[in-house]
Amino acid sequence: MVFDYSWLIGGPQGSGVDTAANIFSRVSAKLGYHIFGKREYHSNIKGEHSYFVVRLSDEKISSNVNGANIMVAYDAETLIRHCLEIFKGGAIIYDSSVIDTTIDEIPTLEAGYKKRLLEFFKSKNMVPNVSSIIDLAKKNGVKVYPVSFRDVLANIANELSKPELSRMVRLFNILGVSFSLGILKAPIEPLLETIEDTFSKKPSIIELNKKAANFSYNYASAKFSDFQDSISNNAKSENTLLVQGHQGSALGKMVCGCRFQSYYPITPASDESEFLETHEILQVKEDRPGSTSIIQTEDEISAIGMAVGASLTGVRSATSTSGPGFSLMAETLGWAGINEVPIVITLFQRSGPSTGLPTRHGQDDLLFAINAGHGEFPRIVYASGNVEDSFYDTGKCFNFADIFQVPVIHILDKFIASSVVTCNRFDPDLVSIDRGKLLEKIDGDYKRFALSEDGISPRSKLGLENGIFWNTGDESDEYGHISEDPVTRIQMMDKRQTKVEQIISLIPKEDQAAVYGKLDICIVSWGSPKGPILDAIEMHKQDGYEIGFIDIKLLHPFPTDYIKSLLKDSSIVIDIEANMTGQLASLIKENLLRDPDYYILKYTGRPMTCTEIFDSLKKILEKKAEKKQVLSYGD
Repeated sequence: MVFDYSWLIGGPQGSGVDTAANIFSRVSAKLGYHIFGKREYHSNIKGEHSYFVVRLSDEKISSNVNGANIMVAYDAETLIRHCLEIFKGGAIIYDSSVIDTTIDEIPTLEAGYKKRLLEFFKSKNMVPNVSSIIDLAKKNGVKVYPVSFRDVLANIANELSKPELSRMVRLFNILGVSFSLGILKAPIEPLLETIEDTFSKKPSIIELNKKAANFSYNYASAKFSDFQDSISNNAKSENTLLVQGHQGSALGKMVCGCRFQSYYPITPASDESEFLETHEILQVKEDRPGSTSIIQTEDEISAIGMAVGASLTGVRSATSTSGPGFSLMAETLGWAGINEVPIVITLFQRSGPSTGLPTRHGQDDLLFAINAGHGEFPRIVYASGNVEDSFYDTGKCFNFADIFQVPVIHILDKFIASSVVTCNRFDPDLVSIDRGKLLEKIDGDYKRFALSEDGISPRSKLGLENGIFWNTGDESDEYGHISEDPVTRIQMMDKRQTKVEQIISLIPKEDQAAVYGKLDICIVSWGSPKGPILDAIEMHKQDGYEIGFIDIKLLHPFPTDYIKSLLKDSSIVIDIEANMTGQLASLIKENLLRDPDYYILKYTGRPMTCTEIFDSLKKILEKKAEKKQVLSYGD
């Protein structure tokens, strides 16, 4: 049987949930398991509920499932929110000090959620407190292991003769991981190695964390020895990498020659720029340095302006942002469009509108990315479905920008950015660099916007001898001089629009859309639902059902003829995406004149799980589904 296990840890924001989850993920990867982890957190800095779910398997996985096998709870709210999600035969490790906490004593519960909780406890005729929810978990066949985290910390402090350690609650993250690995009877060596790796820049606390890990691991092994589940060393897949989601595009930028990135801090895009800042100097290969200059600007308007300026010097440049920041970039996006400036905008989507759910997931910005900016000008909108895709797609997006001399909007999202996954090791040799018609030498008269059959003009860069050119936000002639002549206007608009035909004809079909399986019953989607969809398809395959999938990557200009050819024999088309209105479906209706037969949508701010998609597809297969199903799992 396939080993498939999920571990959940939760507590107040700032309590070490992320650190604990990253350590658990690294230990599991060292043991040879495939990992998929996702992080959920509120938009405040400290105090609100935060949790992390890590799924591990001995086969490749691309998403999370509903529920978990083990939960570590630092506080009462985690127990209240997640206790009943733990599978039968699973375990809950929790801080015993919260057992009598009532619903009214948890100040961070939203009013609506609190009201629903009180109604739930009333329906069960139970006291609305942690003890009651623990009792329900026990009735569901879950083992419960109360531990006083502070008492364990005090014992460690006494053992080391360092009483001050009893107040170091940040050690709770190590305790939670070690308790979990102790009851799972996992080898302790990978945990100790991971502690050394994690705190390598803080050698003074490595030994302290190791002591805490040993103590709590042994404590759980001895006191909770009745737990039946276990994990052990597994056969490791070769060339496997454990990576955080935002690192895929960041490493892709280093490898493909991006030498300038500007940004203004915004969730969830900032993580990518901060990673690049930390690794500004990197030798990718002997002939390919990866050094990138990262500039934090005063706002997003400055960020895109700096990226445009850098590109005019001939440097590959980018800016990274999320929905509200992209809104501010719209005017300069048009300036880049009329001046045919190749830049890449990495758009990490989150839930809107306005500030919306600033730390939550969404795919709300597709039509906005396609239509942002006034007037008509060509651009490319391209989406990646997972971390591994984002690495290679980043290089493609820079090539597209250079070859076609257009802005490229590379769409990612919070689900991808916040994931921790194992994937195939990135291969820089598979990333090519094509600078298009970028000139290194110019002789004679130079026209930056020279009319050409393919709509693409030879491109000078600032400072190139004889390569003088003019840029303006107004319409211009071939040299770049302002012109309002109607004939010139038609020539220039037509010239730029000709690039759309080039984009569709020159981007390979496999880069326009990825196709999986037979397409009689066919899912269409884009971006991060890819992982849960592939996992759900595999689950149905085990039940004898064949479901196909088209992952559309080139979203604008839309590859109408190719997608039409793929769907020509599909009897059922199912649109799956994380927005309310089915924005991809609107593109399919507009370009293919075909309405998907079913919609599976989610817009709670939480990512899809393969369990949700499996269940929704099952209803369709059994002819029990309504045209639109709205998913809602996740807290």
